[in-house]
Amino acid sequence: KRSLPKYPEKIGLITSDTGAALHDMLNILSRRYPPAGLILYPALVQGKDAPKSLIKALDYFNRNDSCDVIIIGRGGGSLEDLWAFNEEIVALAVYDSHIPVISAVGHETDFTICDFAADLRAPTPSAAAEIAVFEYERYISELEEKQRKMLSILKYKLNDNKRRIKESN
Repeated sequence: KRSLPKYPEKIGLITSDTGAALHDMLNILSRRYPPAGLILYPALVQGKDAPKSLIKALDYFNRNDSCDVIIIGRGGGSLEDLWAFNEEIVALAVYDSHIPVISAVGHETDFTICDFAADLRAPTPSAAAEIAVFEYERYISELEEKQRKMLSILKYKLNDNKRRIKESN
């Protein structure tokens, strides 16, 4: 299991381009970490052709090194709807990915084989988006606070050195 990049520049999304899961992930990712580039590879997420579609998407991202982390998944559904993510060939493709993969299939109570092959399992696609990135605004606030502390220390050191110079004269 690989760790996720702390500051992903590009995030690959493998899901249906018509599902609510995509809209949820886009909303969260753009709000939490606007600098990240998002690359959607629309894939079938249910039905007999879904496994091949999911593998093709994983292969695309891995061949082109086009992202730092991949989120693969879909919203909830019946066991049959989620079955593509239980196929051995999908699990092997997820496992073989050299790019870290977050599996985000279904709802919190749904588990698939893909979840176990991935580097990280998220209980929902929305949770995967939150896990993939840090909160940009909080990060900026922390940097600004560190900048204020550094400036304060520098001012203190400068004033202290000025005082010492005056005292030595």
